[in-house]
Amino acid sequence: MNLSKYITPKTIKLDLKGDTPDEILSEMVDLLCSAGKLSTSCKDDAVKALLRREKLMSTGLQNGVAIPHAKTTGVEDLVGAMGIKKGGINFGALDGKPSCIFVMTLSPKSGPAPHVPFLAEVAKILQDEDTCKEITAAKDAHQVIDIMFG
Repeated sequence: MNLSKYITPKTIKLDLKGDTPDEILSEMVDLLCSAGKLSTSCKDDAVKALLRREKLMSTGLQNGVAIPHAKTTGVEDLVGAMGIKKGGINFGALDGKPSCIFVMTLSPKSGPAPHVPFLAEVAKILQDEDTCKEITAAKDAHQVIDIMFG
């Protein structure tokens, strides 16, 4: 799967401000809206879908990575965004450590689950602790792209 089709400089934010999972997810959905990937009229539904998914089981992994995802009627195709929260927040990660790299995806509610290969590829790239350190130290979105896909 070509992740660079979904994660672009316009869908990367290096300075997430939120201090709670709800705030981070809302901010990431805002990022998709501002990038033209999601209609602002669908924002609330997307955030609610993400929060419902998190209540089932946290998407916090390890190495400071979280991969929130949900299905929603607000998108016709898979969309993705990435954000960095300096210092991280408690996102219920498997290793108990704060999450600071967030790669979020929304996929259409109907049809197959295109987010599964997306999430698998993200997890594969971000399982390397050095890669995660490089991403959190990146100075701009283009540098993040180079680290992730270069």
